[in-house]
Amino acid sequence: MDEFVVYILYSTKYGRTYVGFTRDLISRFHSHNEFSKRGFTIKYRPWEVIHVEFFNTKGAAISREIWLKSGVGRDLIKQNVKY
Repeated sequence: MDEFVVYILYSTKYGRTYVGFTRDLISRFHSHNEFSKRGFTIKYRPWEVIHVEFFNTKGAAISREIWLKSGVGRDLIKQNVKY
């Protein structure tokens, strides 16, 4: 069975959050913190994982990621995820 992960990263140094999804959280985390040469996440390194959710389908993971990136989702993150 495939498993997908929706994750929230937090940059303590910059007070920023990032929401994404992947099949391989460890590799993706290293990509955000070390390997990537461009993109949003390189500006706010280092990142720490502050929240994860697991899904059985890619569609469900993408839907959750999109919702967490919405205004309501961002408000929920600020209210409920302790960092």
